[in-house]
Amino acid sequence: MTRIGSTDLDVLPLNLGGNVFGWTADREQSFAVLDGFAAAGGSFIDTADVYSQWVPGNSGGESETIIGEWMTARRNRDDVVIATKVGQAAAQPGTSRAAVRAAIDGSLRRLGTDHVDLYYAHIDDQDTPLEETVAALGEVVAQGKARYVAASNFTADRLAKALAIADELGVARFVALQPHYNLVHRDEYEGELQDLAVAEDLAVLPYWSLASGFLTGKYRDGTTVDSQRAGGAARYLDDRGRAVLSALDAVAAETGASVTSVALAWLRAQPGIAAPIASARTPEQLPDLIAGATLELTPDQVRTLSEA
Repeated sequence: MTRIGSTDLDVLPLNLGGNVFGWTADREQSFAVLDGFAAAGGSFIDTADVYSQWVPGNSGGESETIIGEWMTARRNRDDVVIATKVGQAAAQPGTSRAAVRAAIDGSLRRLGTDHVDLYYAHIDDQDTPLEETVAALGEVVAQGKARYVAASNFTADRLAKALAIADELGVARFVALQPHYNLVHRDEYEGELQDLAVAEDLAVLPYWSLASGFLTGKYRDGTTVDSQRAGGAARYLDDRGRAVLSALDAVAAETGASVTSVALAWLRAQPGIAAPIASARTPEQLPDLIAGATLELTPDQVRTLSEA
């Protein structure tokens, strides 16, 4: 188990991504994945009000609704840690005070609960003063609608300012950070953002941990994969991507683990990382993700992957 930053939330170091619920996984499939995740000891589920707005016929909130119906059916709200977000939904765009107030109530209604455990600013809304965003999120915590607040897609400079503002206002400060980070996408997090997260004891929960599926090893030269994410994954298949796959294959052979598990284990070995986010469309995809939450790589194996 790992603790989410300075909170009292202890979770398996794997954050199940809910972006596929209501998109590539229907309600029945989603329930099966959630049941499998819980049975394997998982409890930390990530979603957002915008999921899955991009699907024709959807309006956003589909993922939250499915998760809420699952928790109601299983009567397990107290056993799970729920994170959701505000900022990207068409109905409540941005993180103004009005948007946050409307969005949190909508999320709670869809999730069928009176609070979420972690509530993110999904974006750094440049059109809203940072003071307003921080204060609005602080109100959500003060009202008991969220236990903690967090940031996604913030730069180091803006994140530092948000933390300072929270301290000045005396409101809840961010306890976690959700950046785009994986073995083939590193520049955004490594450096200033990583240093700040470690210094401030923020739990880092990277999204796209498997690079849209590329780091599962399915996407290789001469291979066609029938997946809605194939286009996103295929863009990594260049000389650097091939070198990373070769290194993953080598470490997977040494450990007896899958390429997927090794890629997640590499992430967990990086400073600040608490629980990588990874999604599963079917229960059959879960074992490799769960294994990645417990696999420990040697320093030499981590170095081999990093250098690739």
